[in-house]
Order: sequence, then C-alpha cells, then structure tokens
Amino acid sequence: MSDYNKDDLLFVPLGGTGEIGMNLNLYHYQGKWLIVDMGVMFNDEELSKMGIDVIAPDPSFIEKYVDDVVGIVLTHGHEDHIGAIQYLWDRFQCTVYATRFTGILLFEKLKEVGLARKVPIHTIPLSTRFSLGPFDIEYVSITHSIPEANALAIRTEAGNILHTGDWKFDPSPLICDETDTSSLKRFADEGVLALVGDSTNAMVEGTSGSELTAREGLTELFQGLKKGCIFVGCFASNIARLESIAIAAHESGRAVYLAGRSLHRYTMVAKKSGYMKNIPNFLNDREIKKIPMDNTVIICTGSQGENRAALSRIAADKHHFLSLKKGDHVVFSSREIPGNEERIQEMKNQLLALGANIHTAEEYNIHVSGHPAREELATMYEMIKPRFAIPTHGESDHLKAHKELAEDCGVESALHIKNGDVVKLNDEFPRVIDEIESGRLGLDKGFLRSLRTS
Repeated sequence: MSDYNKDDLLFVPLGGTGEIGMNLNLYHYQGKWLIVDMGVMFNDEELSKMGIDVIAPDPSFIEKYVDDVVGIVLTHGHEDHIGAIQYLWDRFQCTVYATRFTGILLFEKLKEVGLARKVPIHTIPLSTRFSLGPFDIEYVSITHSIPEANALAIRTEAGNILHTGDWKFDPSPLICDETDTSSLKRFADEGVLALVGDSTNAMVEGTSGSELTAREGLTELFQGLKKGCIFVGCFASNIARLESIAIAAHESGRAVYLAGRSLHRYTMVAKKSGYMKNIPNFLNDREIKKIPMDNTVIICTGSQGENRAALSRIAADKHHFLSLKKGDHVVFSSREIPGNEERIQEMKNQLLALGANIHTAEEYNIHVSGHPAREELATMYEMIKPRFAIPTHGESDHLKAHKELAEDCGVESALHIKNGDVVKLNDEFPRVIDEIESGRLGLDKGFLRSLRTS
C-alpha cells in the first residue's frame, strides 16, 4: 500500500463487499490491524464441477502484517462470518474473540478438523467493552437470525465507528435479543465518524418483519396439512426458526426429526448455551423409522440447493433412508440467496416430479429476513447520525442503493466501494487511497487454491 501512515484510520474489506457472503474486514490504526469476521461462501455450479465446495477470501494482503494483527473479532456465528477460520487461522495464529454462543459453535466446528485445542477463543460476555491495541471495542446486542449477534462500537482516538454486522429491528425476535437501541443511542451521543453497515436488503421497501409472524404462519400452515409428511428446508443457524418449526409441529400433533449434520450441531450448541430449553427432544434415527411419516416434520439442511445437503439428496432420491412420497409437503422457510436461484429451482423440479406439494414464503408468512430493509436502515441512520457511511455486505446494486439511502438520510459522504479498496476515514471526507489485491480461495481436495482470474 502507499499514501498512508500508521496514524491513518483505515477500513479494508477483503470479502463480503460486492457479494453476499465471505465476510472479512480489516481496520487499521496506529500501525495495528483488527480483523472483523472471517467467513466463507458456497460454490456456484461452475466451481462445483471443478470439485470446489467452499470459497474463502484471500488474506494474502494482511499476512504481510501478521505481527501487527491484534485479534479476530467475530460479530456472530453464521458461516459467512466464521466459516473460514478453520482454513485461514494458521496464517495468523492470533486470538479469536466471540460471545459464548459463537465461541462454542466455533469450538465445535474446529473440533471436527482437529483445531479446537489449537485456536485460542476468548469469550466476551454480551454487552461488554474491551480493548485490543488502539481499538476500544464494545459488543452491542442486535437482532439477527442467530443468537448473540452483535454490532461493534469501535472507539479510536481518530474517531468512532459503528460496524453494524448483520442486523434488523424486531419487536418480537422470540429467541434472540432485541437490538439494544439504548446502547446505540449512547454511542451516537459520543459522535460517530462512520457507519460501516449491512446492505443486504437495501433495495427492499418497508421493514424485514418479525420472527413471531413466521412462527404464527408456520403453525397455521402445518395445522392445515392433515396428510403426508412435512419436510421443511431452512437455515440450520436460525435457532428461532428451528424452535418455531418444532412448536408448530407439536401443536399440529407431529414429532420432529433433524436431517443434516449442521442442524444437530446448531441445536446442540443452542441448548448448551441456554437456548431452546422447552423444546421436546427431536426423534433419533431409530425412532423416526418406527412412527408413521404422516405424523412427522423433518427439518432439512439444503434450502439453497446445496448438492450434498439433506433436502437435495431427498429430492434426488439418494438419501440413505429418507424418501418422499406423492402427497408429501415441502416447506421452504427461507429466502433464496442471490446466485442460488438456478439450483434451487432444479431441486424444486425434482421434488415436484416425486409428487411433492411445495409451499414457499411467497404464498405463506413462513419466513422473515434477518437483515434490515430500507425503513430500518433509515431509522438506524436517524439514531446514529454518522458523518460518513460505508455500505458493505451486499452485491454492487445493494451497495449502491444503501449509499443513496444514506445520502438521503443526511450523511456528509457515502462511498460505494469493493473488496480490496483501502478507505481512509480520518480525513475531511472518507476516500479510497489505494487498492490492494484481493481474491478468492477455493477448497479443492482439502487444499485452498487461488481462484483469481487475473
């Protein structure tokens, strides 16, 4: 890099800015670097044909400054924020900071690859303030589709930054905390130089909706499905949704089975962290085979059409013991992540060919997003009153829409940036002062290799 010095307050995204997923963000001040999140994204069809299932951001740039990295701070436990740690941590070998739920989840993931005792995970209590080098960081609880999601209130001598992470406003989140608006307002009163924020739903009018609405919609739908097994595709990490499905199943007289390893991991971590306390035990492999399928709800991984996930294998009639018969129901309690539309539709076509009845959020109130729509973004800007806005976490059109909204909300300057842009924040106006190499790494037969095309 050029044209900067150790006292520059810099923001450098290496992943997640210009795409959905693969979040890896850097902050620099006083010669030190803070890493926020280290996630993956999943493949597209072309990469799948090459044998690549997982894609991680290329951290080559920050490896040059490894001795100056003060730590990796995790905002929450989604794969696109923590999933690359098992592949990239050896390059940094620094402490990882997370709240209890995220820390336990990461430990369980690392245990599967033999790294659990190697990676130091420091548990930070919710709503705690701590310092890493020149960065004074406060975890601020926010609502998202996973427990213990956090915004980061980052204080430096050069100015304060709100790194929102993934968030929303929800008056009835059911299992997650409501967004801590009192702490956000207190931080705003100190003066906020820049808001670095979630852009996923910046093109969606209104609000994202409440998880309570999804629970009520699932309950109503299940009670109307008198015959046939109900298969539900959802995100394994959405603990509130898993609880809602379990409650809706119980109220319609059905028992629940989990199909997919990640579902078992997330529910185990949730219960270990004190969540899902009053949910009846899920059926095990032996029990599911002994009761009529018409009396069951089967929660499946694979709502995005992932090749090896349970729902995809059921659709292809390749699951080792679960099968779908004519008249069964498949409920999609999830959204289509951009880029996955084609393979999701292919899976739906397979399900229809088997005789399934498909139910989606387009017809029923069975899913709400975990990301803020435009009205929520505007409320956040009104509350925080940052001087500058740096839209992240979204594809280019999402970032553009977020930039324009921030400008309409009165920020002095908003930037539309991309991965690899080096943004100087402590100046009269934020500006891109350099562009460093950024790219992607694909996991191929256990090894990461560059996916750079140039």
